[in-house]
Amino acid sequence: MSTSKTADEKSLVDGIFPSTIRDKFEIHSYRGAATILAKNYPDQFKDIIEVLEKFEITTSMIRKPGGSKGLIAKYVDELFEDTDWRETQITADLHVKLLSPRGNEILRDYIRKGYLSGHRIDFVNGKVALDFEWNSKDQTYDRDLFALSEFHSAGAIDVGILLTRGNQLDINFMRSLGKVLTNTGEEGIKDVYMKFGASTTFMGKLLYRLEAGRNGGCPILALGITPKCVTFD
Repeated sequence: MSTSKTADEKSLVDGIFPSTIRDKFEIHSYRGAATILAKNYPDQFKDIIEVLEKFEITTSMIRKPGGSKGLIAKYVDELFEDTDWRETQITADLHVKLLSPRGNEILRDYIRKGYLSGHRIDFVNGKVALDFEWNSKDQTYDRDLFALSEFHSAGAIDVGILLTRGNQLDINFMRSLGKVLTNTGEEGIKDVYMKFGASTTFMGKLLYRLEAGRNGGCPILALGITPKCVTFD
């Protein structure tokens, strides 16, 4: 758990998540995200717990090439396949009114088309949203946090979740996996760790953005995948 002054207290979050989840994932809650999710959205919270309990990736999935959408991202899609969680895009126009001091006369009004334009989130169910990042450029977090913040400011969601690679799935762990695998399952030339550089998405790159408040007013629950989620095959 984060020991920062801006993250929610560890004891509070520990009381919300069962030990089966705390053992497998890093959990960092900001702006009361864990409490909001568990107390206000019990059905969505139940879905998330079930997905996290099932979550198990293999070393082969990590070692194989990703392409436009890697094996692990496709696996996460499958975990949500038979649920009400759907990829969602938001657009909105802004109706602006300039009023007289007493507010009884419209001096001017206009509509700003595309005030919110095309922001996407991987999974939304009711007023809970979840984005997944495994191994993208770390600037992707800025896009995700901006999208979650925009959904939140529009009143479309009350809490956002980011599921990502935890700090323990670091270069040393990736070095232990040896060489990459080809699409046919044969051992390639490059080392696996070379795919996971310092500028890719992992919890350390996300937390400093949350510490800086780049989520705006949106409560964020950050979940980090640890080696306990990985099966060696």
